[in-house]
Amino acid sequence: MNQVPKRNPRPNAGRPRTGARVAAVQALFQSEAGGESAEAVIDQFVRHRIGTLNSDGGFEDGRVPQADVPLFSKIVRGAAKNSETIDAAIAGHLSASWSLERLDPVLRALLRAAAAELWSGADTPARVVINEYMDIAHGFFDGEEPRFANGVLDALARQMRGGEFQPRG
Repeated sequence: MNQVPKRNPRPNAGRPRTGARVAAVQALFQSEAGGESAEAVIDQFVRHRIGTLNSDGGFEDGRVPQADVPLFSKIVRGAAKNSETIDAAIAGHLSASWSLERLDPVLRALLRAAAAELWSGADTPARVVINEYMDIAHGFFDGEEPRFANGVLDALARQMRGGEFQPRG
């Protein structure tokens, strides 16, 4: 089984939806890095990385002790099922000289997870989705990546859920 990235966000305890999003980013990273199907990675995470198991391992071991499993599964499946559309949408908000493949693989996984959640409907307001993934981005990155992610996610949200935003004046 491939390892998740060494960088490790720590969602606040008691926030299972945030935990689901962190796990989704990790799972999408693992799926891409290892060439594993979304279903295989979901199964591995549910059995070995989500929840409290007999071991004491936590975030440092790539585990997400508390996560909303249905939301986690929905995000990962949505990203896999709609990968071409999601990747095209993300690529459409990158500069012409910067391809999706050039992005850090963790950043790419984060953008895919967020885009899948935005694409899936209005269960969670777009601004909440952006804020949640920005918290996660700050957990993974210390540099300019969170600011970059914020710009891409804002553009994606306005594209996918334009009705939730006032027109820019």
